[in-house]
Amino acid sequence: MTTENIETLPDPERMIEGLRDTGYKFNTAIADIIDNSIAAKATYVDLQIVMDIRDNIRVSIADNGEGMDRAGILNAMTYGSQRRSDPSSLGKFGLGLKTASTAFSRVLSVVSRPSGSAPALQATWDLGHVAKHGWHVQLTDEVDPEALDHLNQIAPAHSGTVVLWTRVDRLIKPYAQPGGNAAQNALNKIVKSLRDHVGMVFQRFLDPDDTRAANVEIRINDEKVHGWDPFCTGVADKVGDQTVDLETPEGRKAHFIFRAYILPRKEEFETDHAFKKSRLGNEAQGMYIYRENRLIQEATWLGMYTKEPHGSLLRVEFSFTHELDEVFDIDFKKSQISLNEDLWIALRDQFLTAPRREANKRYRQGRKAETGKKAQGAHDSSNRTIAAKEGALDNTTISEPDPKTGAAELTNAQGSFRIKINFGTAQRPGEVHVQTVDSLDDGALFEPTIIDGHKAVRINTSHPYYGKVYIPNLAQGVTVQGMDSLLWGLCLAELSTVSESTADHFEQMRYEVSRILRKLVEDLPDPELDDVAG
Repeated sequence: MTTENIETLPDPERMIEGLRDTGYKFNTAIADIIDNSIAAKATYVDLQIVMDIRDNIRVSIADNGEGMDRAGILNAMTYGSQRRSDPSSLGKFGLGLKTASTAFSRVLSVVSRPSGSAPALQATWDLGHVAKHGWHVQLTDEVDPEALDHLNQIAPAHSGTVVLWTRVDRLIKPYAQPGGNAAQNALNKIVKSLRDHVGMVFQRFLDPDDTRAANVEIRINDEKVHGWDPFCTGVADKVGDQTVDLETPEGRKAHFIFRAYILPRKEEFETDHAFKKSRLGNEAQGMYIYRENRLIQEATWLGMYTKEPHGSLLRVEFSFTHELDEVFDIDFKKSQISLNEDLWIALRDQFLTAPRREANKRYRQGRKAETGKKAQGAHDSSNRTIAAKEGALDNTTISEPDPKTGAAELTNAQGSFRIKINFGTAQRPGEVHVQTVDSLDDGALFEPTIIDGHKAVRINTSHPYYGKVYIPNLAQGVTVQGMDSLLWGLCLAELSTVSESTADHFEQMRYEVSRILRKLVEDLPDPELDDVAG
């Protein structure tokens, strides 16, 4: 048997064009470039993303890090470059610089110098050049003058590096009239999104008071980026804090940190600015996963739960170091992790159970109070309508309750007998037929009552039917009157036909109706209370 070792090199053009489609998003790509700057111990990173009058975009990322000599720059431009000496480096697989850059540009250049006195060198991957001449990077000491100016501004007489993207063809769509506002507006939105993303991903590096990571200043188009703390640690409640030990495939001990935070409800923030800064909302709930103090995955439950409003106050920190890269199967874009089944189940069923329960409770408490506020005055028209028809419809009489037993004498078509029924007073002028309360026994939706001598219905605003059916329609007066009239009519019919032998049956029917309605509306969305007229 003959065995040959034959080297089969990939077609340069097909390979380098294919690597453009690795799934990078612009924000993720730029974050990968910043990773390299931080790995090079930069304290200042400056991004310039500009467009000329022909809509040509130029992205220049300069830092004052350690810089590279000839061997270093060639290694950096190699696909699958040599491992860094520091295993905790944010740059991990030796692919990010190239794949992130060419995902959006057809020409990637790196300009670098190892010291302030050394000449700068430039290495370039030009996809067109590769297609014509093969798998060759272009190296020159004749560097791009604008890139050199950028380097000198950020790292004067100092080592540093500039990553330059030109012929950017995958960032914004082409516009029929170059130089117009449409393309610039599109780019402005992209830059704003990037600024928010960088502030979130590198928050621990950007916050000078955070001692977990080295301090780095980052500017985008001359505007300083400020870190965004997803946990609002100054005002949120920490409801879980655990350090969990794991074993690496090599048998070494490592650990990850799990911390759960419950954010304040909207009305509990002291200022509108603090509330807006929190980005409180359904989509921002979940785990925020950090590798070496750099956020790699945000607002995810890793498939454990669906995002629904009751969990919107809960955010969880999940932090680990490079020792657990293989355990968590981190991808080459450093954008997500994968947990083994045992750990996934432990997080879902043990670590997160109590925080989720508490977050749900606090959300419901706030929802209950806000729903009660929205209900104020929403039933006034119903009270007026029923008052006008009450005399023609009511054929029962009821006495004042006995102060000792609480029972009152009811007279209807079935005769006279004593029943127990709640007596109350109007909480608002004219509120004597339909009254909202924040709870009823056994979670019932409604019950008959007597308010200032009038037959009335009390409606439970904590019942899901009220929150999901009434609340979205509070501005629709006819709809609210229709639902109120139905419930008041059911209560009046009960008082008109009830007897001592059937009283328990009517009560049980109300509880059963309330249970059925609770199940029927459980999959309906919770309305946004801010959008509801109240």
